[in-house]
Amino acid sequence: MSFQAPSPARIPILYVILGVLLLISIVPMFFYSSQVEAINRDRLKTNEMLLQNTVTRSLADDLSHHQRSLRMMQANLSSAIQVASGGDMGDNNIEAPELRALLENFVSSSDEIAYATLLNSDAKGISAGRIAPDAFLQRELERAYAAARDGRVYNGQALRVGDGKSSRTVFLVSTPVNYGPRFLGMIATVVDLQFLIRRLQEASGGGLTPYVVDAQGRLVAAATSEFATGQDMKNLEIVRNFVDSGNKAQLAPTMEFSVANEKTGAGKSNDGKNTVEMLGTYSPVTALDWAVVVQKPRREAYRGVYEMQQTERMLALFAVFLSVGVSIIAARRITNPLEVLTESSRALARGDFSQRVRLWSRTEIGELAETFNTMSDELERYVADLKQAAEENRALFMGSIQMLAGAVDEKDPYTRGHSDRVTRYSMLIGKEMELGSDFMEILQISAQLHDVGKIGIEDHILKKPGALTAEEFEVMKTHTTRGANILRPVKQLAEMLPGIELHHEALDGRGYPYGLQGDQVPLLARVIAVADTFDALTTNRPYQQAHSPEDALRIVQNLAGKRLDPTAVAALLAVYERGEIRLQRFSIKRPVTAAVVAAAGSPPPPEVSAGPASLNLAASAASLEKTSV
Repeated sequence: MSFQAPSPARIPILYVILGVLLLISIVPMFFYSSQVEAINRDRLKTNEMLLQNTVTRSLADDLSHHQRSLRMMQANLSSAIQVASGGDMGDNNIEAPELRALLENFVSSSDEIAYATLLNSDAKGISAGRIAPDAFLQRELERAYAAARDGRVYNGQALRVGDGKSSRTVFLVSTPVNYGPRFLGMIATVVDLQFLIRRLQEASGGGLTPYVVDAQGRLVAAATSEFATGQDMKNLEIVRNFVDSGNKAQLAPTMEFSVANEKTGAGKSNDGKNTVEMLGTYSPVTALDWAVVVQKPRREAYRGVYEMQQTERMLALFAVFLSVGVSIIAARRITNPLEVLTESSRALARGDFSQRVRLWSRTEIGELAETFNTMSDELERYVADLKQAAEENRALFMGSIQMLAGAVDEKDPYTRGHSDRVTRYSMLIGKEMELGSDFMEILQISAQLHDVGKIGIEDHILKKPGALTAEEFEVMKTHTTRGANILRPVKQLAEMLPGIELHHEALDGRGYPYGLQGDQVPLLARVIAVADTFDALTTNRPYQQAHSPEDALRIVQNLAGKRLDPTAVAALLAVYERGEIRLQRFSIKRPVTAAVVAAAGSPPPPEVSAGPASLNLAASAASLEKTSV
């Protein structure tokens, strides 16, 4: 078994052109926009990181500056106290007006100093300020005094003092007062961190959350009230990193980390997850063992990146749609003319040579359209010439057939016009039977040539004025096979041969030349047989008087289903009833011997032996074989 691979489906050229245009317009744009987006994304991220580093570094520098200023003020105060006390801060001198004035001037010199105290070596002293130390602050003072006796400065932890609106975040800074190697006492200063909170609030714009933690990771101050002073912040990775570094890192990189979905200054996660992705950094304040920390939700930190990506995608989408639109228009300008040419070509293939292409283009497609129209003009003229030649050839062919049939009819003056009448009757019967146009063309030629074999019958038999003998009748019956043999070498007439060779066959098998029965007789021969029989019955012959059309139709109807095809007979009756058949008669008589009639298998018809005017239908039907010849 042979296998034939299926032919691939045709791809419309519109898709090919559109794909190419989109490929050369969108792909480079995609790679370019991806590179630009990547570069800008990295720059925006770097800028955000630099911003956070700048903020923390600035806040850390402010804290360091304040701390140095405070230490310098305490050092100046210590020098002034040494001079004013003369190196004696005992119980009698500690409350001297000069020392109290120095301490009060020190407190009033800065809004950031909420409280100050001067203690001697016996832990007795004086104080000034706008707050009163509570228990927590008293413990801080004790720790500061112990550090001072050891000759150390002390930086306390941040504390919250006061209640309500009067509450303040403060921390303690102390400096020992020495006179040479001798310990005189301690100056302790409680610093109000409101200045730091204001600075943190100023830096908290744009979703940034700044805060300060100490070396243990406890909160010192924050920009919002969501954080509590002293709160343990080591749950945040960035604070944990500072605590673990031991305040040794001078420059901390900006890092990405996650925090629990709780109020940490970053707000709650918008996507409902348990963590919030953050970006943050810190800068240590070495003088205080603190760190300034800033953090920001990555969504906020990279908002510029996301907005850039969204804008870039929108622009890319717009560019894609624009490219698609331009590509479609450009592709259509190319493919529409091709479609017009294709449809015109199909019209030519269907035989419509009147099609012309109307394209106004200065490109090669316009030139192709002009060439196509020129070709169509030439083809139309050529086809018109061919049609004219074909019509002329057909007319010549049909004329030749008619002349040939006429020549045969002219050999026997008794059958003059017989072929033309049989052809006309056959065409009327075929039309009534609604046979196809191709069949009708075959029927016309076959009916015209059905008796062409008589051209080979000797004239002494064909034109014999007397009765035909049985032997002569047998020779006469050979005209069917003679006609088929004459025309068989012509291949174009092969389909007409059954009507020529078999039009004397009968459905009951009593016909000739082969005695075919029923459906063995082709339809072509059956139609011609009915037309041939009707013409033979309605024309004068040497051996019979012409029957009236009504009597002839009764004889034909009596033979339906026996010798003749009943459908063709019914068609003949219908055609006659509509008046489409007109008859002309000829009066030529020739006697026929009884022996000939007997050879036909039936008694002689009445009109042959006696020639009465009346008609015996049964006898006429029995003698039809002679009549048909």
